[in-house]
Amino acid sequence: MTFEILPIEGLPLFQKDDDLAGMLLAHLHTSQFELADGDIVAIAQKVISKVEGRLVDLDTVEPSAKAETLAAEVDKDPRIVELILQESTDIVRQKEGVLIVRHRLGHVGANAGIDQSNIHHSKDGSALLLPVDPDKSAADIQQRIASATGKRIGVLITDSANRPWRLGTVGIAIGASHMTVLDDRRGGFDLHGRELKITIINRADSIAAMATLAMGETDEKIPIVIVRGAQAGYTDQKTADMIRPLEDDLFR
Repeated sequence: MTFEILPIEGLPLFQKDDDLAGMLLAHLHTSQFELADGDIVAIAQKVISKVEGRLVDLDTVEPSAKAETLAAEVDKDPRIVELILQESTDIVRQKEGVLIVRHRLGHVGANAGIDQSNIHHSKDGSALLLPVDPDKSAADIQQRIASATGKRIGVLITDSANRPWRLGTVGIAIGASHMTVLDDRRGGFDLHGRELKITIINRADSIAAMATLAMGETDEKIPIVIVRGAQAGYTDQKTADMIRPLEDDLFR
């Protein structure tokens, strides 16, 4: 199997209410780039959040008493802590400078995915929240692109995350449409005929990791890449399907 990671260069800096799908289609047409059946359009979460208006001016945030107390304990801006609490359902761990929380979408990670890099800051600072429903965002974009091109494509929304016990960030999937998210191999057999009992391949995260390497995570300005060769799979799975149920969480 051969994969191609095709960066879409020359895109503008997206802003609130921009027609992301329309602008991408116009750019592909101008650059004479043709999508193919099975392509996966991988889009950085940050541009989804920007066009959906998830940028928050910190001077509009009023910290609660809980946020003030927690901010003092972890030495963080109380306004950021308030946003973290609003975006989360549970505080998993805390230490100075870091809050590990369970996001309302089910993901567990630092600071509820709230980001302050590569965004326009107001006088008192700003913060960018994750999309409200990344799977729906992916589905809306997929429908627009598929309808305009006639191609059977998938859409993947990526983000960067840290992992327990390992250093460094890696790309993960937080939204998907019309692609295989989980490839359940249980009931199949390995090379030696041994039945597979627990093997579920997370294709969405694997593809997101590849895409994020091409996008970069600093000043590359490549928020969209096309992943070719992975074959979207064209399923109705969502990234919500890969969140481990709380009753199976061994680290709670």
